[in-house]
Amino acid sequence: MVAMCGIVGYVGPRPSQAILISGLARLEYRGYDSAGIAVIDADGHLGLRKRAGKLQVLRDDLATHPMADGTTGIGHTRWATHGGPSDANAHPHLADDGKLAVIHNGIIENFAELKDELLGQGFTFRSETDTEVAAVLLGREFAASGDLVAAFRTVAARLEGAFTLLAMHQERPGLVVGARRNSPLVIGLGEGENFLGSDVAAFVEHTRNALAIGQDQIVAITPAGVSVTDFAGNAVDVEPFEVVWDASAAEKGGWSSFMAKEVSEEPEAVANTIRGRVHDDAVVIPELSGMDELFAGIHRIIIVACGTAAYAGMVGKYALEQWTRVPVDVELAHEFRYRDPVIGEDTLVVSISQSGETMDTLMAVKYAREHGAKTLSICNTQGATIPRESDAIVYTHAGPEVAVASTKAFVAQITALYLLALHVGRIRGVLSAAESAAHVHELQGIPGKISRVLAEEQAHIEQFSHWMADTQSVLFLGRHVGYPIALEGALKLKEISYIHAEGFAAGELKHGPIALIEPGQPVFVIVPSPRESAELHRKVISNIQEVRARGARVIVVAEEGDAAVLPFADEVLRIPLAAPLFEPLLAVVPLHIFAMGLATAKGLDVDQPRNLAKSVTVE
Repeated sequence: MVAMCGIVGYVGPRPSQAILISGLARLEYRGYDSAGIAVIDADGHLGLRKRAGKLQVLRDDLATHPMADGTTGIGHTRWATHGGPSDANAHPHLADDGKLAVIHNGIIENFAELKDELLGQGFTFRSETDTEVAAVLLGREFAASGDLVAAFRTVAARLEGAFTLLAMHQERPGLVVGARRNSPLVIGLGEGENFLGSDVAAFVEHTRNALAIGQDQIVAITPAGVSVTDFAGNAVDVEPFEVVWDASAAEKGGWSSFMAKEVSEEPEAVANTIRGRVHDDAVVIPELSGMDELFAGIHRIIIVACGTAAYAGMVGKYALEQWTRVPVDVELAHEFRYRDPVIGEDTLVVSISQSGETMDTLMAVKYAREHGAKTLSICNTQGATIPRESDAIVYTHAGPEVAVASTKAFVAQITALYLLALHVGRIRGVLSAAESAAHVHELQGIPGKISRVLAEEQAHIEQFSHWMADTQSVLFLGRHVGYPIALEGALKLKEISYIHAEGFAAGELKHGPIALIEPGQPVFVIVPSPRESAELHRKVISNIQEVRARGARVIVVAEEGDAAVLPFADEVLRIPLAAPLFEPLLAVVPLHIFAMGLATAKGLDVDQPRNLAKSVTVE
């Protein structure tokens, strides 16, 4: 199940409606099917407006039927879980005779028993949601105590599952209270105003100063300040951080889609992830200072991730094993803890998540720590939960990624894994200074080479992808580091064009998948360099001949100068020369362009594909 609702809260001197709507607009990438806001107006009345559909539906409704504005408000974009997308099920939900408004991200697992309790006490419900149960429960507790924060503590202690809750009450204007468990919430600090959001994008237009809220904590914001306590009411320290990108970074800036913009930013994402981590031709990651003894003593590395991040992990496995000589396993995070894995103090569990909130990955990290393993997170989002739950963090610096299908974050994740491998390889004495320098120089040259692919191949790829708009199935083949790139190419095509696509290890072709080949079947093949591994290159050429003999239409991704592919390819997409372990950062770019081009040719929304959200925040 996917769920990544957008949440924004505001208290301050300014009219809140525009702030809430603009914050929700910056959170649209998270995926949603309804939107709503609640505002305490100047007369102290709580106004509500919510509509099923896109945010524009709510905007239009507010323009046609204006709602009184005020300086305290909360807003929400919902992805349906309990109850379908409808006006009634949209957030905010009201309680306490319409005086209390609540919004919620996540799933309350024990909502049914709580609802039965409240029904037995005579309370009624207007929606099918689990959220309204929390709202009614909170309204009951506030009516008893008159203290919204204390009521929150009582309610949060009774809820099971994952949740971020925000609430305000018309009897307490100038106050918004939030609680979080296993779901994201961050604070934005302004001058005489403060913000809450499920992501810093909700308020980065107004402030880049933020605080990260920890697990099982409650926050209360007023124009004058911020208070954070645990569920028991004890004051807690919060971690400040500065958002390193500005609001313009999350805007299209003239591009046809966010995905198009983000593919164009792949060279910059790689360069920014490298920046500040190379000294005297060696990789030194400042965030990992003081961990040399740990890295020297590890006997095993396990990478846990989901989807695209897992494919980045598969690429990283090759580099980590070759440069550190530590065995590496890559596991889907949602399977990891359910098989009772053998881990201990000599195991390093590396998690990969763009958002840092992927629930499956978060649970895997917690499991690893509980069983004595050390954990390291590779993440793109400041203030996220997974980095805070990990022993160490290596941030990628891809900047905000708005399109649901990950592109620039994927190449940044691979880059971070290469940096980690070179860092650990140096500490363990596996790489000589000369070897390390050679790899560093190769990596530093990658951004320029990606830029060449974009400049030299994009128009060609977009042209033939439009010719293939009626294609029903595409297969992808790769060997060695080309195999996870084949998987990534297939996933991107499935995500945004809604057609069947599969990636295979090319050597598996003769063990079954070749039965899928029929005349006209498009097959992408990632061809390794003949300069470094002539044997592997010959085997992939043989795979191409096998599918071509059965009528397949073959599109080859091969390095420049590789003439051996020409007799067997219908289309050749060239990438610059690179050492084998660095080829994935180049070979994946044409596949991202192709998926985007085909989806565009089909008239689909490449940024917000159906049934998907940017991050999975429930298991």
